[in-house]
Amino acid sequence: MAGTRVFFGTDGIRGRANTAPMTVEVAQKLGQAAGLYFRRRQNRHTVLLGKDTRLSGYMIECALVSGFLSAGMDVTLVGPLPTPAIAFLTRSLRADLGVMISASHNPFADNGIKLFGPDGFKLSDKAESEIEALMEQDLSASLAAPEEIGRASRLNDAAGRYIEYVKSSFPRGRRLDGLKIVLDCANGSAYRVAPTALWELGADVIRLGCEPDGMNINDHVGSTYPQALCEVVKLHKADFGIALDGDADRVLIADEQGRLVDGDQILALIARSWQKQGKLCGNEIVATVMSNLGLEKYLNSLGLRLYRTAVGDRYVVERMRQSGVNLGGEQSGHMVLSDYGTTGDGLLAALQILAVMVEAQKPASEVCQLFTPYPQLLKNLHYQGKNPMSRPEIKDICKWAEGQLKGRGRLVLRASGTEHLIRVMVEAEDDDTVHRMVQQICEKIEMLV
Repeated sequence: MAGTRVFFGTDGIRGRANTAPMTVEVAQKLGQAAGLYFRRRQNRHTVLLGKDTRLSGYMIECALVSGFLSAGMDVTLVGPLPTPAIAFLTRSLRADLGVMISASHNPFADNGIKLFGPDGFKLSDKAESEIEALMEQDLSASLAAPEEIGRASRLNDAAGRYIEYVKSSFPRGRRLDGLKIVLDCANGSAYRVAPTALWELGADVIRLGCEPDGMNINDHVGSTYPQALCEVVKLHKADFGIALDGDADRVLIADEQGRLVDGDQILALIARSWQKQGKLCGNEIVATVMSNLGLEKYLNSLGLRLYRTAVGDRYVVERMRQSGVNLGGEQSGHMVLSDYGTTGDGLLAALQILAVMVEAQKPASEVCQLFTPYPQLLKNLHYQGKNPMSRPEIKDICKWAEGQLKGRGRLVLRASGTEHLIRVMVEAEDDDTVHRMVQQICEKIEMLV
């Protein structure tokens, strides 16, 4: 029977480095438990292990390696690579398990561990719970005999394999020659592979956030700080801007005027393009409760339905697999294109947009703004201690807000799955209502926390 989830959140295990649960002890125990969980064949077992550029990645990597080796798993190390590269390589190399050490868009002091099954998909809640149950046990009697201890090796061409995989998603015969592209890698895991892929496709690449030092990941660069991208695009009179996050599973873009294009517009553009090409499976696009009402109305005009899930790309992927559709994403920039991959891939999604630009021979400003968003405002509130969302007072605040909106807007009130934050989002027909409602809701919540 699966135990209660203690370590795993909505996106693996995450926390402040050297503080529970992101400690050497927990990482080693996870390596042992996950190793034993995936030892299901008689021959050798392999885990593929990658990371982003955080200083603490070395520490967590060593602890995981020792855990896996002691469980009898061979470990293939690939170093800093995007999360989608780990998912792809896990399947490509027929590994039993893929592991990514990253806290995605979080500050450098945080870190995390994401697990992928042999099919390249993130593990189910059930599998994570069963691994947690193993972590709570004394595993000493189940560890490998001395002659069965695993071996560790490094895959030197991992980056090249991923680059060729990403390039293969770009239409055959098309090139990026003549396009000046600003690429912001957030000083994260894509700092080598993403510029190389774009350059090999013919682009003139201006690099931003491509000099990681272990502590500058997501620091005023990347998709969580897109102002830097927009400014550099204008400064260099570039044709296009791409901002990835620390593990490169999400993307935001900027047009040639330095105007930001969020995940909803990206989703709309890819949906329309694939529909025209006959590549879109089903009449459904999957997004989350955070996606703008303008996106929903635009997709409806194309004869497509928008299905909303809880926030988190794993929930988007689950719905996509259930419905048999091949396109889903989040406003924050997670784009899941299941024809090519099993998880969000920022670089791959950006190439889909560039393909539309090259085909249309039009600037990004004419291609990327497909609908007018409804005014929307998101504010984050920090809280200490226990998650307050289950308190009845929060439900009363929601009822009050919905009464104020009177069916002419939306309220999304949720706790972050990775940080001690309550996210307050209001969407309505005018800016005044949005700002007034967010302020009043936040004031009411602050009195509770």
